[in-house]
Amino acid sequence: MLVRTFAAALQSIQARTVTIEVNCTPGCYFQLVGLPDAAIKESQDRIISAIESSGYKFPGKRLVINMSPADLRKEGSAYDLPLALGILAADGQIPAEALERYMIMGELSLDGSLRPIRGALPIAIQARAEHFEGFILPEANAREAAVVNQLKVYGAPTLGSVIDMLTGQAELPEVEVDTRRTFYEAREELTLDFAEARGQERVKRALEVAAAGGHNILMIGAPGSGKSMMAKRLPSILPPFTLGESLETTKIYSVSGRLGRDVTLMTTRPFRAPHHSISPVALVGGGASPQPGEISLAHNGVLFLDELPEFSRSVLEVMRQPLEERQVTVARARYSVDYPAGFMLVAAMNPCPCGYYNHPTRHCECTPQQVQHYLGKVSGPLLDRIDLQVEIAPVPFEKLSATEPGEGSAAIRARVLRARELQTERFAGCPEVHCNAQMTAAQTQRFARPDAEGLERLRIAMERLDLSARAYDRILKVARTIADLAGEETIGKEHISEAISYRKLDRSSWGR
Repeated sequence: MLVRTFAAALQSIQARTVTIEVNCTPGCYFQLVGLPDAAIKESQDRIISAIESSGYKFPGKRLVINMSPADLRKEGSAYDLPLALGILAADGQIPAEALERYMIMGELSLDGSLRPIRGALPIAIQARAEHFEGFILPEANAREAAVVNQLKVYGAPTLGSVIDMLTGQAELPEVEVDTRRTFYEAREELTLDFAEARGQERVKRALEVAAAGGHNILMIGAPGSGKSMMAKRLPSILPPFTLGESLETTKIYSVSGRLGRDVTLMTTRPFRAPHHSISPVALVGGGASPQPGEISLAHNGVLFLDELPEFSRSVLEVMRQPLEERQVTVARARYSVDYPAGFMLVAAMNPCPCGYYNHPTRHCECTPQQVQHYLGKVSGPLLDRIDLQVEIAPVPFEKLSATEPGEGSAAIRARVLRARELQTERFAGCPEVHCNAQMTAAQTQRFARPDAEGLERLRIAMERLDLSARAYDRILKVARTIADLAGEETIGKEHISEAISYRKLDRSSWGR
């Protein structure tokens, strides 16, 4: 008897439907084909134990199982449940008619209980797109999948409970989630606040500009000057997650298996801070079984690289393309996948090897050559892709000991939101552009053209600082954001001047 069940394979953060065909005939043989990996090939013993623990008998017959499409590699143990149900249906122990109405995924334990899987959200989206009646999966992933509307989701604790549902002996409760209500109720207020940061008003201003326009930023300063503290508070002034951004980011964490148990949606922007010993594959993604890297886990959030020159050159250089394209393509001999990588880069570094170049009170022991060599660890093309480069000085004692708090994140975020609203109106006809940092060259010429005085000031800066064409575009984009924060339509010379002041490492005198 030939029976079909349906599952899904993950590619990037999308899912593709997999048809599992089970043919049961007289004999004694078990063959699994269709590019399964080792975890799937080993499923036979798990399935036999789970079936027998559930009170059924594994057929001692000739079983040929095909996983279609045959040229798509299938990975992981999440196919255990549809394979077990297909085997039982092909042997006539359970009815086969109901199987074709559902997408089915789940890993089996030896006692028949179901363990969580990765990628429940994108698989549920694919099930709805393929017009399946419902999605049966482990109960630990049920709320994650139930975010998808117009699809019946059933969370099952065991193989036996799924069989009882399909045979009509019992019902599995349908899991329902009010996506919008759950999202807005679960949004958390961030505990870190800029009011706790004493002094550093110029750096706060630079971070406000960065948040308002979605710009990348580099902070240069001595050890202990507050670089990491300021970076960790940046999410508190970013616009809150929209539901669309939340769903997109949740898909990435679902595929990578990083969603917590019973987590429905991510409600706060991610903040990723990998160590400088990270490998290129861990940063951009890939591997033998492709997984999203840190830059994709930071999608719609912040990627913080502390001690930027300590990262290996190969790690930093692979970031150049994602910073421009907002996605990363991982190409290998056997596969090619695209992962979203629309992150905001926040980097921090010391100004020199000893850390005290340009320090107001401490003496720098480095030679100019050592300073230049240290800065040279970060390539010019990468620096060109960082819109704001700001120096952060140590906070004097008078400000550290002040009792009055500084300006809080709520007030700064209000200004950022007003600037983002202007950008939303500006790019209403461009669905791929959401903020000034994402403007194309044509859009920059259209929306970020300064007045005559501003253009002349920019010309002088370009000549004196020997700036690149990419730096020219970055200055215009930052100036557009500064004008938005001021609520002004025209970019004036004061906006251009402030934008130029954020190109700290472009000055030829730096480090000499």
